[in-house]
Amino acid sequence: MSILLKLSMVACCLFLGGLVHAVEDTGRAKVGKLEVTVYFATNGDPTAAGERAQEIATAIRDRLRSEEKLKFDHYRALGAETQPIFRSYENWAQPLKPSDEILVRFETRTQPAKDSVSLDLELWLARKKILKTDAALQAGHLLYVLGPEWRGGRLIIAVALAS
Repeated sequence: MSILLKLSMVACCLFLGGLVHAVEDTGRAKVGKLEVTVYFATNGDPTAAGERAQEIATAIRDRLRSEEKLKFDHYRALGAETQPIFRSYENWAQPLKPSDEILVRFETRTQPAKDSVSLDLELWLARKKILKTDAALQAGHLLYVLGPEWRGGRLIIAVALAS
């Protein structure tokens, strides 16, 4: 192979390599973290939530009871997960690992600000989408979503920007 051909191949590879670095996928940039917690609320027997369910803190219980539609006699925490929020990709939270019975899908709607983000938010139960909403989340504020009936009670999904 001639030296000229070898040099042109090297130059071509360097040029293509430079293009690969210049075209980074900015959609995968992390713009924050989302924390999703699932609670079980009931006026009946709280043990229906299962063995993994845990008592919740008094402050959380008082906050839930302060909302008329979220007022129940008993609350249990079923699970939580924190996931990164990507700039322009859909994200999934699976708060009841290893179960995929409850999933939360979220995707940014606009460019996130420093302490807030606007999301498309979906709740999936047993692999079926049961709720879709737009959510404007601010740091330090929880969004509570009253979910479907489940085991003689209701699910409550808490969504917040994680610090």
